[in-house]
Amino acid sequence: MRYLWSIPAAVVAWFVAGFAPTYLKGLPAGSTTFVGTRVDLLVLGGFTGGVLAGLIVGRVRFAMPLVLVVAGGAWWLSGYGLSDKGLLALLLVASVVGAFLGALGIRSTVLAAFALSVPVAWYALRPAGELQDWRWLWQLNGLLVAIGLTIVLYVACWRRGWRSAYYWLPLGAFYLASFAIVEGLQAVTAAKGKSTDEIANAGTDAFFDAFEPVLREYWPWLTLAVLLAIPMVALKVRALPPPPPPPVVDDGRTNDAVLSDDLDWIDREEPKRRLLPARR
Repeated sequence: MRYLWSIPAAVVAWFVAGFAPTYLKGLPAGSTTFVGTRVDLLVLGGFTGGVLAGLIVGRVRFAMPLVLVVAGGAWWLSGYGLSDKGLLALLLVASVVGAFLGALGIRSTVLAAFALSVPVAWYALRPAGELQDWRWLWQLNGLLVAIGLTIVLYVACWRRGWRSAYYWLPLGAFYLASFAIVEGLQAVTAAKGKSTDEIANAGTDAFFDAFEPVLREYWPWLTLAVLLAIPMVALKVRALPPPPPPPVVDDGRTNDAVLSDDLDWIDREEPKRRLLPARR
């Protein structure tokens, strides 16, 4: 019964989480495109939707075929031909990898936090491109960056509590690297049509140049995110039920508790034997 609602919910989540942000600017008149042809949108959108679909379904063997069918169907409904096999392969691979990590994240929330770092970083950067001349842009971007880091740190400790706090340092480093990944993919898309060397150089430069601005501009917000995640995890740990007591090897029960009925004769007292008189 669980899959009666989880599978359709995962189908909707694949599109809403992955590709709904591309529709914020509006579609051209008469357009029926469900997914875009930009490399960054295909990779980031497919990965984001796959992660959320995998988290909802919770089973690898169901989530991966599901996103394959949904991604292929969305591509076919958008009217693209077989000439764009490379872009279709990117969409399918990104969706499957995201679904795999999302489904595994049900058992290990640390892995789910690592998988959510790239989508969260992608969403945090979107207002910067839409509100370039806004007066409070630094405050808005810093708040979104801080909220994103708080979310991934909180998700990492969802199941195991403070024992997963050891992963906060590599998780924070990967969260910062996620901004560089997004910038690198967008730079590769902007350099589309140029030579392979120019595309590779553009992506590499954008990747390494993205670390310094984030650290220089938003380090107070990152510190605030860590300070906010600590009480959130503490409240979560207090709300968790106490761990079950360890099993007791010997709890004082007799052998009757573990022996079957046909072995009860072991505990019975042996009757006294009467010797017959000898015949003479």
